[in-house]
Formats: sequence, C-alpha cells, structure tokens
Amino acid sequence: MEMEATGKSHGQWVFHGEFDRTVNYLSDQKKILGFNPFCHSVEPLGDDAYRWLFRVTDPQNNPFDVVFNVKQADELLLELPQENEGIDVEELTEEMISEYTVGRKITWRHHPVEENLENPEKYLFEGKASADMLFLPLAGNKTRVDFDLRIDVKFILYPAFRIIPEQIIRVMTNAGMSLIMQTATNKMFQSISNDFGTVRQM
Repeated sequence: MEMEATGKSHGQWVFHGEFDRTVNYLSDQKKILGFNPFCHSVEPLGDDAYRWLFRVTDPQNNPFDVVFNVKQADELLLELPQENEGIDVEELTEEMISEYTVGRKITWRHHPVEENLENPEKYLFEGKASADMLFLPLAGNKTRVDFDLRIDVKFILYPAFRIIPEQIIRVMTNAGMSLIMQTATNKMFQSISNDFGTVRQM
C-alpha cells in the first residue's frame, strides 16, 4: 500500500548569541542537522543545494530511508526610512545595510533532480522538505529564531501494516511523523545550546 504522509515541526527559541554568529551557525546545514537523531548524512550538491538522508524505523524496527534534496536561500530583512524607500538595493552601502537590518530569513525548499533516487524494494524513498528560519536581533546580544519545517513523503507500507484500515493508518502516520519531527527539532536545538551556553524555547 502506497502512503502519503506529512510531518510538521515548529518552535521559537532565544539564542544567547550575537545576531551574525547565530545566523552563520544555523545556516550550516551539515552542522545543525548533525544534531538531528534521524539524519544519517548531509552532502552538498552545489549552488547552495544539499542532499539529506534520514533514517527512521517502524515499530518492528524495520528501516525506512528518506532522501531530501534541498536548496537554501538567505534573505536580508531591511527596514528603510521613508526617504530611502525607493532606493535600489545595489545602491545601499554596507553602513546603511548594517544600520537598517531588522532580521534575516533562511529558507529551505525542495530542489528537483533528474535522477530517480527511489528504491521501494529497499524502502528508500524521496521526500520534499520546506522550512523557514526567521532571525531577529534582541537586546543583550541575543537572537530570536522562529523555525517552521514541513516534510512530505510517499512510501510503501510494510506488509504487517496492511491489515489496519487505510484511514486509520493515514491519521497515525501523519501524527506519528509530526511527533517524531517535533521531538527531533527540539533535541536539535537543545543540542545546539552546547555551543551557545543557553538556548531558551519560547
């Protein structure tokens, strides 16, 4: 039986770290996903694109491998005074950018590739990932990070699960995936706190 599952996780954290350092740290996918207990590897594909390999197991300890191809983009959030609102971004000086920066946003989006990565017989599937990380500087050299992640995966169930009604399986799968993702996200940010001294969830 082929299933489609969606998992979501989100949260808001305050890093006791200076804004630029926090942004640079969390923009390193290989570093931060290394704290995710389900992430097996992160490999660069070039042009700010990466391939993640996630490995999870079902209740009978059967492994599922899911590959995500992800493109990362970085957006500077500026709040210009009224007299400068129509100015071309390329005309902004470094001093103006520094003065008017109110935050940054890192996005992860699905990055299509031509090769077929799936091998259902070996329970290897390709998923789609999408995430937004919003960074806002706070007083006292702290940084607020808002994180939202969504993944979508199509996969084939092991035979043992096919005796359960499809609707129940779908509800269980989506709820279970979101629970796994939220738990992994919380663990990831808690582990990152070792490099920052304190990371507090809001």
